[in-house]
Amino acid sequence: MQQLLQQAQKMQQDLAAAQQELAETPVEGSAGGGLVKATVNGSGDLQGLVVDPQAVDTTDATAEEVAETLADLVVAAVRDANAAAQALQQEKLGPLAQGLGGMPGMPF
Repeated sequence: MQQLLQQAQKMQQDLAAAQQELAETPVEGSAGGGLVKATVNGSGDLQGLVVDPQAVDTTDATAEEVAETLADLVVAAVRDANAAAQALQQEKLGPLAQGLGGMPGMPF
């Protein structure tokens, strides 16, 4: 029983370390061929947003059309970054969750 408890404590420490690493790892997503780039951390929290000036060019469109397109690009870039963050989470946390699933009484 003591060994099982020690194993659970180690897995908990490993999980906390992986979560901390995710919180510190930047992940980038983009849209519009790179006109808009979003950076999230591995936990999915938005950390930065870069908009290329070409994305706000009103030469061929009205300001309203540009604003609508820009909003769509921002949403797409953030979604892309979050998808990358989720993949990173699965990579980092997946093996830990599988390890917990093999322990009696663990809900994974």
